[in-house]
Amino acid sequence: MTVRLYLASTSPARLATLRAVGVEPILLPSFVDEDAAVAAAPPTTPEETVLLLARLKAEAVVGRMLESPDSEMSAPIDGFILGGDSMFELDGVVYGKPHLPEIAIKRWKLQRGREGQLHSGHWLIDHRGGQVGGATGAVSTSTVRFASDISDAEIDAYVATGEPLQVAGAFTIDSLGAPFIAEVRGDPHSVVGLSVALVRQLLLEFDVPWHSLWNRQL
Repeated sequence: MTVRLYLASTSPARLATLRAVGVEPILLPSFVDEDAAVAAAPPTTPEETVLLLARLKAEAVVGRMLESPDSEMSAPIDGFILGGDSMFELDGVVYGKPHLPEIAIKRWKLQRGREGQLHSGHWLIDHRGGQVGGATGAVSTSTVRFASDISDAEIDAYVATGEPLQVAGAFTIDSLGAPFIAEVRGDPHSVVGLSVALVRQLLLEFDVPWHSLWNRQL
């Protein structure tokens, strides 16, 4: 029996990751104000922060459905809701999305030739049968080392593409930023923003095998 996965995210990278492993999720954006949520939370570790945001995103989808059952959700949610969030940590400082080119350039000049940790939080809500049956979450952390010979011209050219402006840490490993990454230690999918290995483990807590999510031909 196929089990539906609902992705509480608009991240193209997370969607592409799931599609690559045979899962076509239903996209339900959360509309969570991440900056406000972090500001309202007590001081936490990067791992606690990404897990909090992942949980808030998944729960926001449930809350919106309860408030407006006849809104954009044309049918009741019957499956698992997955929320995710990522942050990059360098020298104990956490970096989210830079948004502005000058900030992205500054970060790249700081991190070239060095390594940091990419933390990805995952929160899974069991909503089979149209009601919450439980929830669980975990964080996957991988170490990323940047090439030491990246020139200022390469940084300027990469930032000018716009790609690094809307991703945690201002870099990707699955697109234009890949040639500037020298090494990844840990789950590379978690650097993209979604560890499918970790999601599989979370599903097993509900006795749901990973292959039950397969609904897409490769």
